[in-house]
This record gives sequence, C-alpha cells and structure tokens, in this order.
Amino acid sequence: MRTLPVGDRALLVELADADETVALHAELLRRRAAGTLPPVGEIVPAARTVLIDGLADPAGFAARLAGWEAASPGARAAGTVELPVRYDGPDLAEVAALWGVPAREVARIHSAVDFRVAFCGFAPGFGYLTGLPRRYAVPRRPTPRTAVPVGAVGLAGPYTGVYPRSSPGGWQLIGTTDSVLWDPAREPAALLAPGTRVRFTAADR
Repeated sequence: MRTLPVGDRALLVELADADETVALHAELLRRRAAGTLPPVGEIVPAARTVLIDGLADPAGFAARLAGWEAASPGARAAGTVELPVRYDGPDLAEVAALWGVPAREVARIHSAVDFRVAFCGFAPGFGYLTGLPRRYAVPRRPTPRTAVPVGAVGLAGPYTGVYPRSSPGGWQLIGTTDSVLWDPAREPAALLAPGTRVRFTAADR
C-alpha cells in the first residue's frame, strides 16, 4: 500500500491488486457506516487505487490507514441487484471456445457467479464487475466495434460489464439485458455503484 497526497484534502491509496482495492473500499464503507471513519467526502475506487476526498488531515489519516487490516468483503450482501440476461451475444461461441466449453455452458458459468462492482467509469452507469475466476479472463476483441447496443453484456480481461448506452467498444459480447443501468430521472441515476453485488440470471430468449 502506498499513499499519495492529492491537493490539500485528499489522499490517493495505491494497492497491489484488484482484490486489495475491493477489500479496502469495503472496509472504508464499513467504517463509515459504523461511524468510526473520520469525516470524508467522496470515496472513489478504481482498478488499483482508492481516492479519499474531503479529509481534514490527509497525512494523519494515511498514518492510521497503515495499521488497518481490511477484511475481505462477504460473499453476499443485502440489496443484491439481479440482471436478467438473454445469453445471445455475437461473441458467445468465441468465448465458449476460449473457455473450452460448449456455448450453452457460458450462461451457466456466468450466471452462477456472485459479482461485485469494483469501480465505475468509461460511461455513466458502467460498472466494472469482478468475480469470475481468473481462468475465465478473455482478451478484448482485436478490432473494437463502432457501436455496441445498449444493454449488451460483455467480458474483457477479468471484468464483466453492461453497456448502459450504445457506444463503441471492444469487449466480448455474450448477452443482452433490458435492465436500465443509467436513468437521469431516477435517484440514484446509476443502478450500479462501487460495492454493489450483482447476479445475472438467464432469461428466456
């Protein structure tokens, strides 16, 4: 773990890997909910960093942080978001071949995983979901598509994601959901936020 000051009131914490990042983010949220965290503004996780903003004493907080032991997040959490998916993506057969399984097995494997939103980015409402075992990591497509449809469920590296709107993208597409990931008229607008648990369920075609 390495801490870097960001301005006068923020701290960037660099971690060794995604697992440590998820664990630290979960510990920060747990302590804030328990009232044992000093007043902070935003807590923003990324792939291997967590930004903690609004600190009155960033240096003092960094010193205390060094002594923490962040417990791994539990396997399940209340308020898990379920996303029905039609496993009909154009890259389903390619992903099955990379996994070494029949195409029908992709849906079974993917929908059996307890996912967690590690961080958000790329587009409003887009969450980078972790949880797939490492052996199921797949490369991005060599040539990105110029338009990926809204609701497309894709894989890239260790992550699963759902496109909240049509946009270019190079992820391997395995399915489609009708769930609305981003709605400015909704509070909150994003269906997924860092720390949210996600389960995909196989829907009828």
